[in-house]
Amino acid sequence: MYRITVIPGDGIGKEVMEAALHVLGGLDLELEFVYAEAGNECFMRCGETIPEETVKLVRRSDATLFGAVTTVPGQKSAIITLRRELDLFANLRPVKSLPGVPCLYPDLDFVIVRENTEDLYVGDEEFTADGAVARRIITRSASRRISRFAFEYAKREGWTRVTAVHKANVLKKTDGVFREEFYRVASKYPGMEAEDYYVDATAMYLITQPQEFQVLVTTNLFGDIVSDEAAGLIGGLGLAPSANIGEKNAIFEPVHGSAPQIAGKNIANPTAMILTTTLMLKHLNKTQEAQKIQKALERTLLKGIMTPDLGGNASTMEMAHAIKKELDE
Repeated sequence: MYRITVIPGDGIGKEVMEAALHVLGGLDLELEFVYAEAGNECFMRCGETIPEETVKLVRRSDATLFGAVTTVPGQKSAIITLRRELDLFANLRPVKSLPGVPCLYPDLDFVIVRENTEDLYVGDEEFTADGAVARRIITRSASRRISRFAFEYAKREGWTRVTAVHKANVLKKTDGVFREEFYRVASKYPGMEAEDYYVDATAMYLITQPQEFQVLVTTNLFGDIVSDEAAGLIGGLGLAPSANIGEKNAIFEPVHGSAPQIAGKNIANPTAMILTTTLMLKHLNKTQEAQKIQKALERTLLKGIMTPDLGGNASTMEMAHAIKKELDE
């Protein structure tokens, strides 16, 4: 029995979570779901975006499914708080084309591994007389850890090339440290090809020759930007799952936001959330079950059953029911 904390969150987070859990129900798995609160609606009810009880539940769970939250300026970010509290140092963003989906590249399959705990996202900012200053933190220990994660992931998935993304020609000290530690780790994987590109060049190569990539590893801010760019290659954020992984805990979330403008209309694309559950299942060593969901989703898309953002006319739950039907059959 696996204990899964479920945090639906705000807006369409609740809708895509319902769809994903419906699909999961088509598998013969022993999963215990425990619901927890986070986000803006939680703040409006109890004055906190991420209650301590939610953090405790996530800490005690085998895995956590996180929908989407609305982050209001001035409020504490629920997901960033969880990443820091639980030291979820690796953000995993698969980029895989799906059959039947209109996209720029129908044959992509690579992953972006993003360091998740430092860089400019530590939030160390202050106002000055003429504006503001942010402090960027890049440590050798975090750079080594995320590089090792990337090489181990590549090894496990059968890939042979890992690419570091940085800007060490300008950020000579911070990104210089990241690049040095990347190659130090790479030396311990003689069967792997290691290379590095500047982030601006990577942004161009993602448009012109994305098929060349297998595993990219990078710092927090650059990873945030290039992973959203990469999602655009396969059809948008509605198709992009992600995982936040630490030594003891893991949280799985779709990349998209809470989209309040379409919340409650039952038209949100559940694909990213459903694919997020496959990442969770793989993490729990349920690879066959993850593959069943992946194949059921692909068969559904090939039949043209998809939400309006992809050019279809199915509702969120109609798509979920169709995927579950494929599982049942």
